[in-house]
Amino acid sequence: MNKRPDPLAYPFQDSERLEVDPAYARLRAGEGLGRVRPPFGDPGWLAARHEDVRAVLADTRFSRARALGDDAPRLVPFLPPPDTIMAMDPPEHNRLRKMLAQAFTMRRVEKLRPRVQHIVDEQIDALEKAGNEGDLMRSFAVPVSLTVITELLGVPYEERDRFGGWVGVIFSPDHPPEAAMKANEDLMGYLAGLVARRREQPGEDLLSVLVEARDAGDRLTESEMVGLAAAVLIAGFDVTSNNLGNQLYALLSSPSHLRQLRDDPALVPQAVEEMLRYIRPGTGESIPRVAAEDVELGGALIKAGEAVLPSLMSANRDAAVFENPDTMDFTRTHNPHLAFGHGPHHCVGAQLARLELQLAIETLLRRLPGLRLAVPADEVPWLPPQAVWSAPVNLPATW
Repeated sequence: MNKRPDPLAYPFQDSERLEVDPAYARLRAGEGLGRVRPPFGDPGWLAARHEDVRAVLADTRFSRARALGDDAPRLVPFLPPPDTIMAMDPPEHNRLRKMLAQAFTMRRVEKLRPRVQHIVDEQIDALEKAGNEGDLMRSFAVPVSLTVITELLGVPYEERDRFGGWVGVIFSPDHPPEAAMKANEDLMGYLAGLVARRREQPGEDLLSVLVEARDAGDRLTESEMVGLAAAVLIAGFDVTSNNLGNQLYALLSSPSHLRQLRDDPALVPQAVEEMLRYIRPGTGESIPRVAAEDVELGGALIKAGEAVLPSLMSANRDAAVFENPDTMDFTRTHNPHLAFGHGPHHCVGAQLARLELQLAIETLLRRLPGLRLAVPADEVPWLPPQAVWSAPVNLPATW
């Protein structure tokens, strides 16, 4: 299997909206691992089975730090700086993660609940004030997630749109690689300036905490602070807003599921978990890992220096783990999905994302009982299959 001559073009193209390309199922049912060629870098191995994906995410012999060369298979033109949490291996990764995790403990997240609820209610107030129809993507999912994460970081309210613009260019297939790289540079430069401002005018936000930790001698460099801020921003804004948009589309395009949650709002947390498992988040592969030594994976030998792309989305549709995996079932009780990753790089902000998704969906259904799509589901404009994330471009709704 390691000698397969012709890698498949990746990302796969036969995926629309919530559909998942059948190539993943064929791969899971067959060899489990396949050679793919992404838009940037050299070919790599795609891990499709739940067991193999978990193994790659948990095994420190699969290194993120080694996947920083220009030949690393990837979907975006640029690579994360080597001193960012996304590109580190233990034990250096553990040092940064421990510091960041202090802001996302269950206790701290629960303390944010009233503020997140207020932000959600404010956006629904604005929707109602504008009339009886609107765009749930641009007028709800995006501003809710952007407001929550920028307040957490300490970004001035009037500068939020600059963040959103840069992140949108970085992950959009509609912009050339040069534009994405320039947007990434601008974002990092802005965050560096914001760190300097927080040193002069500290507050109670996350950036102020990081500045204080660095200045107190916790071995946190300036570039590490900027990298942590960027990781929190991208996960808290772009990923969360797309997840929320996807889940709203899944509900509004399925009357039976929508009715189920309206009849039993207590199911919302369980439904959010099931939609995290079921919905295609994009291409579905995590950041590549490079084998630091020869490693046996799924019955195949991954040689030292070879890259593996672990597909979280494919793992979440594995019939060996999930009964009827291609069915969205809000009563599912066994749900070890990998939407937030696994192992050392499991998303540190997962509990905050869950809180936002649950409050947003529960409040929308409660306050707008007549909520429905304003156009047929197949007319909702969608990001193209080759986009890093999968989500509606707009989500026209009426109530």
